[in-house]
Amino acid sequence: MTTTHPTLGETRLPNNPLLSEVLSMVSKQKTKAKKIQILKENESLHLKSVLIWNFDESVKSMLPDGEVPFKKNEAPAGTEHTYLAHEWKILYNFVKGGNDTLRPIKRENLFMQLLEGLHPDEAEIICLVKDKNLKKKYKLTRTIVEEAFPDIQWGNRG
Repeated sequence: MTTTHPTLGETRLPNNPLLSEVLSMVSKQKTKAKKIQILKENESLHLKSVLIWNFDESVKSMLPDGEVPFKKNEAPAGTEHTYLAHEWKILYNFVKGGNDTLRPIKRENLFMQLLEGLHPDEAEIICLVKDKNLKKKYKLTRTIVEEAFPDIQWGNRG
């Protein structure tokens, strides 16, 4: 949940925000500079991993395209959810070159389990990213990501 600073009138993210909160905040910004600033302020390995999966053309999803039929985690906020910040290390299982020995049905089941445990907003982001469709919901481009995170090495993945 975002808050507004009482004297500055600025909207701020909570400590340890969900990726959806970060991406929504970035998306609302009017200038490229503000988008970059918010990305930098919220830099994390799981944010970078998701952005690389979405924007790096050399990253190929090993999951079927399209909508994923999973049961959204409807637990109240703060309970019974896992967060991508804790689960991002298993994302390699879902892209080419990550765990190619995994049988497709096992990979899909693992993906469903991940989604069903995640906060619904984070599950939605992963579903968008697997098809490289983050732009359908968020106003964010690879150019902005490249400027925010110049340390990311693009290409030659998978």
